[in-house]
Amino acid sequence: MLGNRIYGCDDCLAACPWNKFAQEASELRYHGPHRAPDLADLVQLDDPTFRERFSGSPIKRIGRDRLVRNVLYAIGNSGREDMRNLAQPLTSDPDPSVSDAARWALSRLR
Repeated sequence: MLGNRIYGCDDCLAACPWNKFAQEASELRYHGPHRAPDLADLVQLDDPTFRERFSGSPIKRIGRDRLVRNVLYAIGNSGREDMRNLAQPLTSDPDPSVSDAARWALSRLR
């Protein structure tokens, strides 16, 4: 049911009181298919890179694991079989929600 959304939506980001503390606008705001974030880039984030990339952003507070989990759901819903190679390594991720989402994505892309 998440479809291709990976983090909130424009309305939620605009209404969230946390955003008043954000140093810069969220790069994950969805403005149509031509501005959607690169799932291949996001799914490969490790924790240090996630923290660095989203420092000062409200996205940082959900953490790498939940963001990558949601990206895997979007990958599974994409129907893009070329994304299987990105989901496969995450089936053994230490976080159970990430590894479960990776297995789910692979099952959808078969």
